[in-house]
Amino acid sequence: MYDVICIGGGLAGLTASIHLKREGFRVLVLEKEPYPHHKVCGEYLSKEVLPYLCDLGVELPDAVEIDTLEFSTSKGRTLQIELPLGALGISRFKLDHTLYLRALSLEVEFSFCAVTSVDFNGLSFCVHTHTGQSYSSTYVLGTYGKRSGIDHYLDRPFIKKNSPWLAVKAHYSYPDFPSNLVGLHSFEGGYGGLSRTETQAVNFCYLVSYEHFQQIRDIEQFNKKIAARNPRLRHFLEKAEMLFERPLTIAQVSFASKKPVVNHLLMCGDTAGLIHPLCGNGMAMAIHSAKLASELLCDEMRSKNPDRTALEKEYTAQWKHTFGRRMRTGRYLQRLLLSASASELLFNLVSGSPGTIRRIIKRTHGKPVAI
Repeated sequence: MYDVICIGGGLAGLTASIHLKREGFRVLVLEKEPYPHHKVCGEYLSKEVLPYLCDLGVELPDAVEIDTLEFSTSKGRTLQIELPLGALGISRFKLDHTLYLRALSLEVEFSFCAVTSVDFNGLSFCVHTHTGQSYSSTYVLGTYGKRSGIDHYLDRPFIKKNSPWLAVKAHYSYPDFPSNLVGLHSFEGGYGGLSRTETQAVNFCYLVSYEHFQQIRDIEQFNKKIAARNPRLRHFLEKAEMLFERPLTIAQVSFASKKPVVNHLLMCGDTAGLIHPLCGNGMAMAIHSAKLASELLCDEMRSKNPDRTALEKEYTAQWKHTFGRRMRTGRYLQRLLLSASASELLFNLVSGSPGTIRRIIKRTHGKPVAI
């Protein structure tokens, strides 16, 4: 019998397991793949969560310092602006593994398996896996990322609908890319980010609509014929050498609204709501949401009069207060960036008014997380 089970061992699950174990609770993390492994991700970590990671005993000495954002329209018009808080470039391969090793040092328990179902009997949960094993806990955190088979079991509305998005990622060798820069570049039907990781590889991760991708149906040819219409991306793709055997992809990426609590599971990170890459904060949000959930769980499990209903209401309120504006801003910016005419108008606006883009960045980035 565990105090908390984390279904999924990504950033949110690993962070929550470290937090809860340090507070003396028995925690189990259920993760499909052994560490380390790559994931489709922009690999840009806002510095807002560094104080919290430091407090958890997590150090990231190899991460790349990023202080400048470069934006380009599909026609190649560009501008650069300083990031007020700054960020780190670090791969999910490195960051997840670092958190995993920290969790192991605290003796967090892990089981590498896929979850098939989770049931609540009014007092506790029973989590079943594809190996036939079952685990019990008082509380469960949903930390399994963008989508999973468990979403079908939980009957979540978004999983029943087709999503028009495909995500693609690969690392490239490109020595000329400035290490302090994160690039956000639009093209017909999508947009992509460029940033350096701790290995000095450049991560190129992009989103594209199926409508546009299906015109070619081949990633290499799509990069050459569509993405490379943006001069900034064309220069990169012509000079860079891919380091992966093949790009990683995720289909059916959904940005639909999701509830932070489902069937009494507290959802964290992408499981609770996928933020548009334009906000550059998916990794930081996952870590921050784990902090919110962990703090509330610690108070609840130590209370003489625990109240699960009150816990769930408070977590929902804190999630919306902390992340709601970022989610709304990201959806709005995406609509602008995917329209060539609107993105040109946006470019004209922000290039003539640096204060405007600073306000946009402020709305999509949080303040340093209080400890």
